[in-house]
Amino acid sequence: MHIKAPTLELIPGYHLRVGSSRDRYLLVKFLKLTYQELYPGQDFSHLTTTVDQYFAEETPLWWMESADNSEPVGCLWLGNAVDQVKGDRHAHIFVLYVAPEHRRRGLGSALMEYAENWARERGDRQMGLQVFLNNPPALNLYQKLGYQSHSVWMLKSLES
Repeated sequence: MHIKAPTLELIPGYHLRVGSSRDRYLLVKFLKLTYQELYPGQDFSHLTTTVDQYFAEETPLWWMESADNSEPVGCLWLGNAVDQVKGDRHAHIFVLYVAPEHRRRGLGSALMEYAENWARERGDRQMGLQVFLNNPPALNLYQKLGYQSHSVWMLKSLES
């Protein structure tokens, strides 16, 4: 017997459903969608390994679904990080994704608010995330919500 996960309406017409360990394939799919928008044509098969390594009971997952469709239109996957200055554990957003046809309706903001409330309830004093510089819509959203740059992640290619 399949028990349906509880849902919560965040904004009219959309509800949030708790993910489960059975959602690995769908999580990989949403991760790939996220990165393929920014880096089309790349092979993201390695994301399966990422999910296998990090998806656990301690890294909760939620799906945003519209009232008229049972397929998720967004996802929120949280994990843990440690502030390297203070040493405090805090929540970290692994992925926040909303399908393009459902954007600019407040879903991203609603997911962020949900994530922040979840983190506060478990005693976290801050929330972290990584955003690519070539993703202005996400940068704008996070800045509008009060997120500030704390560090810069730098890379150098070692290929000739």
